[in-house]
Amino acid sequence: MMSRIGGMLALLAIATGLSSTTARAQAGESRYINPPGLTKPTGYTHVVLGADGRTVYIAGQVAFDSTGALVGAGDFRAQADRVYANLRVALASVGATFSDVVKTTTFVTDLANTAALREIRGKYLDPARPPANSLIVVASLARPDLLLEIEAVAVLKQPAR
Repeated sequence: MMSRIGGMLALLAIATGLSSTTARAQAGESRYINPPGLTKPTGYTHVVLGADGRTVYIAGQVAFDSTGALVGAGDFRAQADRVYANLRVALASVGATFSDVVKTTTFVTDLANTAALREIRGKYLDPARPPANSLIVVASLARPDLLLEIEAVAVLKQPAR
């Protein structure tokens, strides 16, 4: 009987410890980050670090430089390179890299650019471990001269500090 009570107390201690850990993780607040190097956003945040300190949400990045000027007007490859450069800046703001990216959503205005997109994406992402991705063809993006936009979700190995 005594060992049974001891076992139940041990389970209770474990359960209590887990629930208090979970409560602490959920009690944190998300961090909203607009890193230097990205254009000043209006009405959104570039990077949100979840309350768990590990989940990172990156707003759709387009081919704007830090001043908001378009890079690569009419040039899909130039725009794609800039979009990935902007994603790198966003990831770095929380100590992440492309290896931490688990999901991307890619919006393109012309499916004919898919081969170029894959080629450029291969320069930034590990082809042996690519993130989950959705490719969506749209009629237009926020400005008619934008040819693609990519948003991302990353999971950090350790909580960001």
